[in-house]
Amino acid sequence: MQQSVISRNPEVMGGTPVFSGTRVPVQTLLEYLEAGETIDEFLAGFPSVSREQVLAFLEEARARLVGSLA
Repeated sequence: MQQSVISRNPEVMGGTPVFSGTRVPVQTLLEYLEAGETIDEFLAGFPSVSREQVLAFLEEARARLVGSLA
């Protein structure tokens, strides 16, 4: 069974969605991208998050968006 890329736990960051195994909110990645920063710049600032986690999150978000438009 594949582990989720995102986790929510009331005891970790007050239940804010974070990358699994970290305390890095997913919202932080979105803010970086909205500001024009690259994935590499995000990863440099948050080394506890892997490139695979970021790409899996973006793929899942894309699939949900495309699925909701169909």
